[in-house]
Amino acid sequence: MPSSFLGNWRGWIRPVVFSVYFVLLCVALPFCVWELRGESKAVQAWFVGGMFVFMAIPIALLGILQHLIHYTQPHLQRHIIRILWMVPIYAIDAWFALKFAASTIYLDTIRECYEAYVIYNFMIFVLNYLHSVMDVEAVCARKKQVKHLFPFCFLPPWRMGKDFIAWCKHGAISYSVVRPITTIVALICELSGVYHEGDFGWDSAWTYIVIINNISQVWALYCLVLFYHAMKEELAPISPFGKFLCVKMVVFFSFWQAVAIALLVKVGVINEKNTWDFRDGVDSVANGLQDFLICIEMFIAAVAHYYTFSHKPYIDPNAPSVPCFASFMAMWDVSDVRHDVREHIRVVGGTVQQRVKTTIIPRTFRNGDVSERTSLLHPIMEDQRPEPSYLSNLQRAENTEMTTFSSAEVHPEHMRYTEGSVAERDKSFPKPGRAERDSEAADSTSSYQGVGLKKEDHHEDV
Repeated sequence: MPSSFLGNWRGWIRPVVFSVYFVLLCVALPFCVWELRGESKAVQAWFVGGMFVFMAIPIALLGILQHLIHYTQPHLQRHIIRILWMVPIYAIDAWFALKFAASTIYLDTIRECYEAYVIYNFMIFVLNYLHSVMDVEAVCARKKQVKHLFPFCFLPPWRMGKDFIAWCKHGAISYSVVRPITTIVALICELSGVYHEGDFGWDSAWTYIVIINNISQVWALYCLVLFYHAMKEELAPISPFGKFLCVKMVVFFSFWQAVAIALLVKVGVINEKNTWDFRDGVDSVANGLQDFLICIEMFIAAVAHYYTFSHKPYIDPNAPSVPCFASFMAMWDVSDVRHDVREHIRVVGGTVQQRVKTTIIPRTFRNGDVSERTSLLHPIMEDQRPEPSYLSNLQRAENTEMTTFSSAEVHPEHMRYTEGSVAERDKSFPKPGRAERDSEAADSTSSYQGVGLKKEDHHEDV
């Protein structure tokens, strides 16, 4: 009996989930009405925002459940489900931030990290679809060269094929790495008292983090647009434009909306005298407006996501039945994320390392040569250290003499002088005294002239 009940989970999962949601709504709604008894506009905004949140969540849950029930293509639907979770997470996060203003920075951290996660999943969803129906690298390689669009027209074009796909993929994933890092930095700056959200001053950490996030977002969006521009014919069966627009509107529009509200505060439209009795302080009002607007926008996004990321293309009555637990756990499996992030860090790290070697380290160092521009502090290996010119000439002369001498017939007991080491030969000869060394130095000029040396090139150590 229990096994048959669990095996028929597709029939009862939706009624059970929505019954639980209805119970929770019946508990939460009287509490919201009780809070509304005050005349504060902050509470009124929180109540109105909550109504939109309560309508957005069941729509998003319905879309998620439909994909879980018709879980026939896990390599695609796994990423769709992750994208659909964006609406409940955004909506609940913004609604709680409206109520608990002091915890806004912590709640925003969750929301901002998940938006980077959504960008990653959308890019992988598109790539997985192409890989499932064609050899995407071969198809891309046969396409006409795609040039960069404005404002990156100055960049050299990426070679079509594997390189083009890799650049677009890592460009989109880069935002998924940068955004969590900047979010953690923002949290640390807020705890240190130097974040100053909404303040465009150069002594505010928020300004620099916004610039970094903006650059990373623009680059990720550009890589998605460029990839769509190159592969739009192959992506036509999954209607990518609507999906792309939904992701773009939620992720990027919410970011620019926050920046626009901060600009309104900066120019004085939202000021201390006209805070609409919403919250105490103009900065708190700006944060509250952002959260209030997100609550409303998530209802619109939930409807758009339900139809754009529809489950209908994945309905297949002949597909094998997936157990309830396996279908549910697949939604939370992030092993592919770890793999792709590690690959991205490895690729970017290798590229940066190669650029450093190419641009910073002189070519002479890479070849082991030294010129007059070589830094005196640069470590040179012993086998790469150049010999003075006169030593080179002497060595060539000695090699010539040794070759001539070794080619003649020699007595066996003298063989050690031609084939032995330099140290053994030095030991066999007595060291000259001071007077003998002076006389040898005086007569050495003529011998040096024979190997192309000038008299002033002579060194006593030689």
